[in-house]
Amino acid sequence: MARKNLTASGRPRMHRQIELMLAEDVTQLGKQGEIVKVKAGFARNYLLPQGLATIATAENKRLVELHKQRLEELEKQRRKALSQLADKVSKYSVTLEANANEEGHLYGSIVAVDISKALVTAGYPVEADHIRLDGPLKELGMYTVKLQFDQDVKTEVKVWVVPAAKKA
Repeated sequence: MARKNLTASGRPRMHRQIELMLAEDVTQLGKQGEIVKVKAGFARNYLLPQGLATIATAENKRLVELHKQRLEELEKQRRKALSQLADKVSKYSVTLEANANEEGHLYGSIVAVDISKALVTAGYPVEADHIRLDGPLKELGMYTVKLQFDQDVKTEVKVWVVPAAKKA
């Protein structure tokens, strides 16, 4: 007998779902602002009391759409600024002084933080996270270093590693 979908009185069980709008990111459910359907008990006992979601009314949906439009506009402006920065940086070359022996091997190494500091002092707000190095630079010479500001905003900058001026 398959009675698992019937109540004790013999009536069919109602699997009601409630439409909620997430106020915060909830793992394995959705991101903030998404509208999800969940079972009534999950909504009543967890999501609503914890403040993770609100009931999805027409007004709330409209406000979320307006907020998403504002966020998209800000994202467009941010990407435009990053692409302009990428164009400027690609025309610049960084010169870093380092102590080296006669064969051109550095006593230390040049890493992303060093390149980032040099670009910031030159007036380009480039963080060390944006710099993509295969490994530290350990010899004198000219290197082409890749920069990635965003997923689709990439550029390259020339880095010259020159010997430090010797004190007399």
